[in-house]
Amino acid sequence: MTEVLRIESLHKRYSHDSSEVHALKGVNIVVKQGEFVSLMGPSGSGKSTLLNVLGCLDRPTEGSYHLGGEDVSRMGDDQLSSIRSRYLGFIFQQYNLLPQYTVVENIEIPLIYQGIRLDSESRARCVGLAELVGLGHRLDHRPMQLSGGQQQRVAIARSLVNRPQLILADEPTGNLDTKTSHEIMTLLSKLNMSGKTIVMVTHENDIAKWSKRIVRMRDGVIESDEANTPDPIDESGPGLPMHLLEEAA
Repeated sequence: MTEVLRIESLHKRYSHDSSEVHALKGVNIVVKQGEFVSLMGPSGSGKSTLLNVLGCLDRPTEGSYHLGGEDVSRMGDDQLSSIRSRYLGFIFQQYNLLPQYTVVENIEIPLIYQGIRLDSESRARCVGLAELVGLGHRLDHRPMQLSGGQQQRVAIARSLVNRPQLILADEPTGNLDTKTSHEIMTLLSKLNMSGKTIVMVTHENDIAKWSKRIVRMRDGVIESDEANTPDPIDESGPGLPMHLLEEAA
């Protein structure tokens, strides 16, 4: 399988109150196309710092980070912004939707950042992604008119609009109840089965068990990195339309 990302001997240090915090201490990790990886660990383990580096939101102090074959570890802000828009899709615990925008308009946002002209073709793609996540009937609704689970579905659709090589999910079920969490994880699992590569931070063992690989961190290092066999997906509910999954790829 093709490598999506490779991190080698990665360190991250922060200055805090005249002292230094060594958040990552020589981390090495490779993620290949089609993997679904959970990053786990207690508070202060380094998992969120690692996700920020993976998302090109922070730079390592030492070491290298190759994303899509490019060494992004020493790129400038403009280059990193371009990498984020071309290679990455983000799903956040707090959804990060713009309250004044409709479902479709929120899905369009990454295209605007890329400087893509919004036209009938781009609008049709965003409508198709809304349908993919089960919100085809809520296209003109705004975030405050949606439940938490529906807002997260918008965030998932938004993460797909630029056809990313890698989806980064930060506690995607952290604000959701058990039933809605199951629905969101089913959606992410089906996207992974269609070929999407996902790296997800979670502190919940039952959520991590949906992934195919569980990486546990402690004190800035990887403590374990093990394969996992998720339970079969419950297909009793409505499935994702295959033509829409293919369009999302």
